[in-house]
Amino acid sequence: MSTFNSFNTLFPIISLLLLLANVPCEAQLSTTFYDRACPNATAIIRTSIQRAVSLERRMAASLIRLHFHDCFVQGCDASILLDETSTIQSEKTAFPNVNSVRGYQVIEAAKREVERVCPGVVSCADILTLAALDASVAVGGPSWNVRLGRRDSTTASRSQANTDLPSPFAGLDALISSFANKGLSARDMVALSGAHTIGQAQCFLFRSRINSNGTDIDARFASIRRRQCPQSGGDANLAPLDLVTPNSFDNNYFKNLMQRRGLLQSDQILFSGGSTDSIVSEYSRNPRVFASDFGNAMIKMGEIQPLVGRNGIIRRTCSAVN
Repeated sequence: MSTFNSFNTLFPIISLLLLLANVPCEAQLSTTFYDRACPNATAIIRTSIQRAVSLERRMAASLIRLHFHDCFVQGCDASILLDETSTIQSEKTAFPNVNSVRGYQVIEAAKREVERVCPGVVSCADILTLAALDASVAVGGPSWNVRLGRRDSTTASRSQANTDLPSPFAGLDALISSFANKGLSARDMVALSGAHTIGQAQCFLFRSRINSNGTDIDARFASIRRRQCPQSGGDANLAPLDLVTPNSFDNNYFKNLMQRRGLLQSDQILFSGGSTDSIVSEYSRNPRVFASDFGNAMIKMGEIQPLVGRNGIIRRTCSAVN
């Protein structure tokens, strides 16, 4: 009888422990994660990112993209920052990243400044996440709450970067599927694509589109873009993703799409008679809805498969394993 009573007493405790063991790892992320260990971390990072964007406004777009390209490969673990070694195939040399992704040195600079104050405390993955937020705000874009506590990977995956990052030539179904594989909805995908309201793209990524004479591109827009993007040569020539306000974070990107002035195929496909047309139209009319949805989508993207607790490490330098 006493054994039975003991079991009855212990059963709720055992059930609670089993329940806690199955709590998702994301629950360990917190907006107050560094409040005790490094209370000035977010302010130090914000100042560093603002300085970089003030020197080159385009860097805001580059930092948001850097975070995106990190999170879509192995989760938000700063794997994209690791250099090539005998045991690491760097994601920096993957096709979607090589000679394209920028901002590595900005993250390293922020890391150095944090390390001087709180050595071995703040992860590169969290710095990447905060940098995207600070970059958005620096160019007039939305703000959102960032939960912190990510840790850094000890590995990278060039092969996954080559397969999992969405192509600028992708069709709508492929884009929706690519984002769905990361737990993001079609609406999240359209909102995140709105980051193309800032930044630039290289000629080779949109050459075929501006020379297609297709019904999905405004003829005058195509003519303007061909001036800096010839049919041969000039592959790295740059053009703004948003022709109207290329350095301000606003909803003109969606207005451009409705006028058939999306620069990349993967931009214009969002407004091409498909299932996402209504979302593009809504964002073009209501910048507040876009800003809110963008922030919520960035929160979701920033919490894709984080390394937390005892998983991963805190790198001393973002480009190398300790």
